[in-house]
Amino acid sequence: MIDKLEMFLAVAKEGHFGRAAASLGITQPSLSAGIKQLEETLGVLLIFRGSRYGGLTPEGQAALVWARRIVGDARQLRDEMRATRHGLSGRLRIAVVPTALTWAARLAARYGAAHPNVGLTILSRSSAEILQMIEDLAVDAGISYLDNEPLGRVSAVPLYDERYCLVAPRDHPLAGGAGIGWQALDGQRLCLLTPDMQNRRIIDRRLAEAGVTPLATVESNSTVVLVSQVLAGGWLTILPRDIAGFLAQGKPLTLVPLQDAGAGHAVGLIAPWREPHTPVLEALLTEARRMVR
Repeated sequence: MIDKLEMFLAVAKEGHFGRAAASLGITQPSLSAGIKQLEETLGVLLIFRGSRYGGLTPEGQAALVWARRIVGDARQLRDEMRATRHGLSGRLRIAVVPTALTWAARLAARYGAAHPNVGLTILSRSSAEILQMIEDLAVDAGISYLDNEPLGRVSAVPLYDERYCLVAPRDHPLAGGAGIGWQALDGQRLCLLTPDMQNRRIIDRRLAEAGVTPLATVESNSTVVLVSQVLAGGWLTILPRDIAGFLAQGKPLTLVPLQDAGAGHAVGLIAPWREPHTPVLEALLTEARRMVR
């Protein structure tokens, strides 16, 4: 039955039978047959469908909660049995907000050194996508903001507080000081992350508090694009200090600290709330705690 529940979860996630089948590596007729068998076993219709996917029925919505729980428990049982016999092995999938990718790399390096038989997949995603992927069991953990928008029920390990700086060409008028206020950015041409990114919403709020309307003539969901745009000339960008330092290293750019009012925004490792966690995931949470200590 677990395989049928996996099919059901894939259809609910993708909202499309063809894409769900492709994600599972099976044919669409096999997927449709599996869903029909699951419905017959449960005695209810789970999915509205005619010529195409029509969404989950009310019974399907209720079954989705159980399916996630049952599949999650089955995966945990498999991982615990594997760890008992072979030690930690397998693969961890981690979704990370773009501004925290350098921290993800540090955590992955430490974890890989301690547990060389566990592979890691690191994906760059928005904070909203990370939460949805965790709920859908599409990733095992995420690195995201802890204190800016609701997270729901998760396990969390704070990693660092995000502080911001202006990334500017060395010859820019704002590049000479030891620090500037947010109000100094009034009228400046900025390239910023796209509005779906939580970091962008934080920066927009900081600018609004300083009475500045951002002139973001270039937007991207990639921090690499933002720094490349500054290098191309005519733009400035605002990034957290850690990722800014990494991307600007060896380039004719200057990082100018922005004077923050109050504490920065907390960023940390999050995972589905579960007691106990799988051995592989618990080891990741433990390594994150050691890293910040």
